[in-house]
Amino acid sequence: MSIFSKIKDAIFGGEAHAAPASPSATEPSPAPASMPEPAATTAPPVGGTDRAASSAAGTPTTTSPVDVASSLDAAVKRSGQKLDWKHSIVDLMKALGMDASLAERKELAEELGYTGDKDGSAAMNTWLHRALLKKLSENGGKVPAELLD
Repeated sequence: MSIFSKIKDAIFGGEAHAAPASPSATEPSPAPASMPEPAATTAPPVGGTDRAASSAAGTPTTTSPVDVASSLDAAVKRSGQKLDWKHSIVDLMKALGMDASLAERKELAEELGYTGDKDGSAAMNTWLHRALLKKLSENGGKVPAELLD
């Protein structure tokens, strides 16, 4: 699993969404086959069956964006540490209980397309933080506007 996926899953309520995504990503046919045929071919109903189908397909199952700030604030509180996730990629990762080592950040930098020196510099870390929040926003997260600039 990619570093971004681990972060996204931790923020979005992850493991419930992560488990069904892998089988359907490699074998897309079984998930729809288990659904009643009319539900799969008609407009998706509002409610439980639609959520089950979209969960099996690995797509977001909520109708409203996940509040990233609230999720991360809660993670910081649970950590019992004084962490500034709004400005630090290292603190954001620590809040989620992740390894924030340079090796992990280099891997995340590769995933997000960072082209500069992967030396753990302030420039790299700042870029990573902004790129991560932007990607979370693009993937169904509600991120405060001031963190996306």
